Amino acid sequence: MKKSSTIDSIKTIIIAIFIAVLIRSFFAEPFNIPSGSMKPTLLVGDYLFVKKWEYGYSKHSLPFSLPIINKRILTKVPERGDVVVFKTPEDNRTDYIKRVIGLPGDTIKLVNGVVFLNNKSISKIQTDDFIENNKDNKIIQSNQYTEYLNNKNYLTLDTNDLGIADNTNTYTVPDNHLFVMGDNRDNSQDSRFMNPGFIPIDNLVGKAWFIFFSLENSRFFEIWKWPYSIRYERIFSKIS
Repeated sequence: MKKSSTIDSIKTIIIAIFIAVLIRSFFAEPFNIPSGSMKPTLLVGDYLFVKKWEYGYSKHSLPFSLPIINKRILTKVPERGDVVVFKTPEDNRTDYIKRVIGLPGDTIKLVNGVVFLNNKSISKIQTDDFIENNKDNKIIQSNQYTEYLNNKNYLTLDTNDLGIADNTNTYTVPDNHLFVMGDNRDNSQDSRFMNPGFIPIDNLVGKAWFIFFSLENSRFFEIWKWPYSIRYERIFSKIS
């Protein structure tokens, strides 16, 4: 009787794991934000779900990028302005999250921090400063803009000081690749640099969906800090 009960328990666990893997691979996968490259859209400590079906499936849809799916299937090219998760071309393992700016064939150039897409500037309007508390509980203010792209609008951060990526050469996006940028324009490693450079569409993991949990200046396992570190206003907010 005990042996039968143990076998049933093992079967139940295996089935549960199998279902969890299916959901993670083909429906939605949780991610957390470890850096500020997508501020103010995404903050350090945000936990979000990524839609896996939005752009089709590849080996990067599967845990550990198992090479079970040889070619991407049900492929759909993202829209400009989408926030996407992808594996970096450098190692095909590291997850990045950025905003799609350019599609195959597009040209992109930055002039004094303004993005030119196919020789037309992407409109942006300065709005109220972005204010946050750092780990030392000091208030930090940053210049914040509303940017308009592809019938979408979203917030970006940019200083008045010109950095090394505020004036660039013209980039032409190759076939089957994307040009991506972080919303925190002066603090983002994105397609303006050799690493990660242009992102192969095959490296897409999915589209950022919504934030299901958010913590400020604390770690997930530090449950005793939750009462005063949870960003309640961000929970269940859709990512645009």
